[in-house]
Amino acid sequence: MTTYHIENFANIINNSYQTNIFTIFAYVLLIFIGILAYITLVALTLIYVERKVCAAIQCRIGPNRTGWWGLLQPVADAIKLVLKEKNSPLYCDKLLHFIAPMFCLGACLSSLLIIPFSHNIQVINLNVGILYWSAVSSLGILGILIAGWSSYNKWSLLGAIRSASQMLSYELSIILSIMVIVIYAGTLDVQKIVLSQLDGWWIFKGHIVTVISFLIFFVASVAELNRTPFDLPEGESELGAGFHTEYSGIQFGFFFLAEYINVFITSAIIVTLFLGGWLPFHLYGMLSFNNAMNGIHPIIWFFLKVSLIIFIIVWIRWTLPRLRIDQLIYLEWKFLLPLGLVNIVLSAISVLYSFHF
Repeated sequence: MTTYHIENFANIINNSYQTNIFTIFAYVLLIFIGILAYITLVALTLIYVERKVCAAIQCRIGPNRTGWWGLLQPVADAIKLVLKEKNSPLYCDKLLHFIAPMFCLGACLSSLLIIPFSHNIQVINLNVGILYWSAVSSLGILGILIAGWSSYNKWSLLGAIRSASQMLSYELSIILSIMVIVIYAGTLDVQKIVLSQLDGWWIFKGHIVTVISFLIFFVASVAELNRTPFDLPEGESELGAGFHTEYSGIQFGFFFLAEYINVFITSAIIVTLFLGGWLPFHLYGMLSFNNAMNGIHPIIWFFLKVSLIIFIIVWIRWTLPRLRIDQLIYLEWKFLLPLGLVNIVLSAISVLYSFHF
């Protein structure tokens, strides 16, 4: 997955005397298959990790029957979902009911394109990469609304409305947190944002402003993922399973896959914006330590940081109780949003008068 620029792809299309439509189609198809295989592997790994972390927190063993130490349990679950009979409500909108999971999964696939795994491993490097991610990731909301409305089930519709209102609300805080880093880095290009942290990660060199931005982004991201303690749209005690109550088989698997891929993508964006992306950890003035850190491959650094964020998200899920709906709304509109607005003003002042490192 060497970095491919839009201009290069356009040149391939324009130079029709050297290639043809079948070559272009094969090129795009290979990239799509590679990304699909990668996200499937990531999702299966995250499902296994979450079950093991949950078991450890609850003093249980967790999956340990299928494969060595239960490693094949996610694979067995995936096969079960694929082979399971697909059922749909009698009076549902068949077309929209079928399309909804594709919307959610498509948003995940599109978001993954701009994530820089290292300095030269990225599918597409856009000069407005962060803006692209903010726009594309919001498309998943459409899939959720379509799923709830087309299911012809009042509980599914209520779960979809809850989810959309929650995701749209917390999207505001996420955008404000992103803008703080954009102001500091002076670019929307994700690779340039990573390179702007060569002399220190933004969470450290931006002082208290970027720390606040990190905390707002993290909390709002967990809420947008609909994970505990913000899982009201999927409140099992109230709504069955929320917007995907009427889904089964491979279609339910698509929603399940999209949820875990979004956890990975959100963690990757947090790492890219605040924790230096694929850059190693350095300590000022300690040359021998820094040289040792440079010996670790950038991809390893990237996945170590992402794994840490994912572990914290999983840890929170199995530790904190679910919030009430009034607490969830209060947290966003009366706390996170005003704090984010004040924080973005402070970041502008900090950059204007060079108060950051």
